[in-house]
Amino acid sequence: MRWLVGWSSATAGPVTDVRTGSRPGMGPGARGRTPLPVGAQLLWAEPDPLWVVGDWRPDEIRVVHADAGGGTYAYGGGNGAAAYGNGSGAHGNGAAYGDGYGYRGGPNGASSNGHGPGSGAYGGAPHSIARLAIVGRCGASDSELRLGLVAARGGALRHLTAWSGSYTAVLQLGRRITVLGDLAGARPVFHTRWSGGTAYATAALPLADLIEAGLDVTHLAALLACPDSPEALGDGTPYLGVRRVPPGHALILRDGVPDVSGYEPTASLAVGHQPTSTADAAAAIDGIRDALVDAVRARLDQARFVPDPTGEGDGVAPGIGADLSGGSASATLALLAAGLPGNPGLLPGAPGSLAGERLLAVTFNDLAAGGFRDRDAELERARAMGGDPRLRHVVVPGGAEALPYADLAGGPLTDEPGPSLIDAERNRRRLAAGGADHLIGFGARQVLDAHPARLADLLMDRRRRHLVRPVAALTRADGAAGGHPALVPFTVPVTVYRAARRLARTPYQQGVEDAAARLLRRDFGGSGASGGGPLGASLAAMTWVRPGPAARWLTGEALAEVSVRLQDAARRPWPMDRPGERRARAALARQAADFRTFEQAAAVPSQRLHAPFLDNQVVRACLALPGALRVRPTARADVLREVLEGAGVRELPAGWGSGSPGASVAAARTGLRASLDDVLDLFEAPLLADAGLVDARMVRGVLAAAADGGGSAADLDGVGELVATEVWLRRLLARRGSCWWTGAEDAAEPRAVAGGVQRLSL
Repeated sequence: MRWLVGWSSATAGPVTDVRTGSRPGMGPGARGRTPLPVGAQLLWAEPDPLWVVGDWRPDEIRVVHADAGGGTYAYGGGNGAAAYGNGSGAHGNGAAYGDGYGYRGGPNGASSNGHGPGSGAYGGAPHSIARLAIVGRCGASDSELRLGLVAARGGALRHLTAWSGSYTAVLQLGRRITVLGDLAGARPVFHTRWSGGTAYATAALPLADLIEAGLDVTHLAALLACPDSPEALGDGTPYLGVRRVPPGHALILRDGVPDVSGYEPTASLAVGHQPTSTADAAAAIDGIRDALVDAVRARLDQARFVPDPTGEGDGVAPGIGADLSGGSASATLALLAAGLPGNPGLLPGAPGSLAGERLLAVTFNDLAAGGFRDRDAELERARAMGGDPRLRHVVVPGGAEALPYADLAGGPLTDEPGPSLIDAERNRRRLAAGGADHLIGFGARQVLDAHPARLADLLMDRRRRHLVRPVAALTRADGAAGGHPALVPFTVPVTVYRAARRLARTPYQQGVEDAAARLLRRDFGGSGASGGGPLGASLAAMTWVRPGPAARWLTGEALAEVSVRLQDAARRPWPMDRPGERRARAALARQAADFRTFEQAAAVPSQRLHAPFLDNQVVRACLALPGALRVRPTARADVLREVLEGAGVRELPAGWGSGSPGASVAAARTGLRASLDDVLDLFEAPLLADAGLVDARMVRGVLAAAADGGGSAADLDGVGELVATEVWLRRLLARRGSCWWTGAEDAAEPRAVAGGVQRLSL
């Protein structure tokens, strides 16, 4: 796990001596030493220090300073060799976070590599400080970072998020600190009030440790009841007192006082629909191609990382790798990376082609879930594309040990719960065969496909004719799913049109209040949890707030708490968004949060996962795609095909863009059946029941029924969310140690949820 942490104090003087942890001028009853992050590397010191924690690579930390005269200079904050440890961390407190990887600290918390705390604050007096830290993978050059810092001193912030790659930017100008997250939410920012000021980090658990936060059971209820609803989730986290900065926003701290402000321009609804032409669609696709190429190139231009063959990362191949599942998203990234100039893509026999410089393409072959025609066709497409001489294709077989729900007892603790916890072992086995830097197609569906609620946007813009293609596709899908052949051509178009018109005519406040009332009535007919195939899922999504698949198994007290949250949200100022745009943005944030859990749960030592579709510039380029093009049933495959053609890849296998949705459902059901005894043991005395969120006996019945083949695909999703949350809670309470070190012999280290799980109370 990797994160950065810092704070902004309310006083101009030094809050802490980062070398000793002592704080001058402490009031009565306060601790005599300030906690320091375990295994941290100091980027800059008081009065507002900033650290990075974890196994960061040297080229992933870059800092630019500007002196009082306006000159700028840069240095890489991560110079020095990393001393990784997988045991007790820096000060012997046990694995403080996840599996405990980090830099080995020196005496009194000093870092053993990079810049130590003795250098003090760069830039002179606090009010003359101007510096910028970029943490993560950023494609900007040092000169571009220096220009960005100069422009930021003049008030421009958005351009700091416009470089290629995935990163977090921290800007300090005098006593003002600005922390910018990303648009999707894959690189979030968290903050909490602490010691008269505000502490911030890119992970919630370290801040929860710092303030010794308790568990926010109401947030867990909202996460299970309405997982993709910002109205229910708000800016909360699973930890009381720790807040999340929404995607597309920046955290601005002035003398310890937090302020959250958006950096993306918003379009007014009064402007209405602007007609688009074929040239506009072509320009949008060109923009997506350029953004994807830049995103992939940002990963290719980095220094090649070669894992230590004597360490734990000996299973990861050096160089660049990519998933090649046979789907359009992962294949696009693999083919772009193989075709771009650079080390990956060298033909066999070329100098260096045996040293990790050919692109490693990984395909997972599930042998335990049974054969499916669509999945077999997907594997054939992957083999056809893997025959490219610029690729080194590897097929990873997966047996019963790689099914979902396998090895739930193991695995690291993640920052937050997420569905990816149940198939972490499955993904870890696939990623272990990949490269030290591995590209995956996570997020492509959310940024390119049209959310069903966008049909209401078309009606609001009086573009009814553009509903023809998506409605025709739903008609065909419903007919294939067993609908009456004589009635489907008439009933489906009318049903879809009525649902879209109802959403278009429903005000935001009324829609949220209706969702709150449905939760109180336990009315989940519109949640999609009862099945219905593609048509049922699309109809259920045409609403302002949609209950999640696990909502039907929550207790009445939990649903009442979430209902109160929705009612409070309905009384706040309304967002200036169309329903489709808002629902699509919420779905993207949900997918980005799941990617973050996936990245932590399936982590392979010495490996970096890259999801270019979640990069800022790719998200912005995809937002420019015209709605009429986006709602087409094959929009994602068509757009990516044109992207590849523009990059010079014109030969694609037959069936490009076809998916295999039934394969994932079958794998989940097979895995649940194989691990049913272990899963039932989890719910003999579940922590979710102790928190008042579920009834243990009812959940055990649902698990047994789902393993026997009962329920729909949405029911399986709901079961997975319940199991993932229970697993996360158990790992959180079983955790030892802390992310912080005080050095005080008579005081315990601060730790989150030290009091256990508190029962939900109305």
